[in-house]
Amino acid sequence: MGVSGSVQQRDRTVAATETVALVLDETSPLPESASDVGELAQRLRGHISQLGIVVPQGTTALRSAQQLASEGVPDGYMPSRVYLVKLAEATQALAAAVQAHGVRPAQTVRRRCWWKPQINVLRGAVFAVALACLVWAASVPRT
Repeated sequence: MGVSGSVQQRDRTVAATETVALVLDETSPLPESASDVGELAQRLRGHISQLGIVVPQGTTALRSAQQLASEGVPDGYMPSRVYLVKLAEATQALAAAVQAHGVRPAQTVRRRCWWKPQINVLRGAVFAVALACLVWAASVPRT
């Protein structure tokens, strides 16, 4: 059973909202190092690309979020934190656009699930084949 489209859309927006809260929530601390800023920016960019699939291409929130996401993280303590806040706000606006449009996401490709036998079933099958070969070999007349 696959995940339905509306649940998948909700999960994307919830995940994006949680990451945005890491940046914009007043109780969350500022990132301490440049690697923390880079990691949060990468997560927000990922959310922008995932949410961009379900939003119509002409949306203003999508264009501004993609433009901001294409920029690199600036050097320096304050510029990098300001960029991170702007990126989080753009992601938040994009998540709001997804919820406002009520857009159904693109259908995911469902892969065929093969039955994976347990090890004892495989052992029994090998034993049955070996026994059949032994019976067959014993029934062949010797010359």
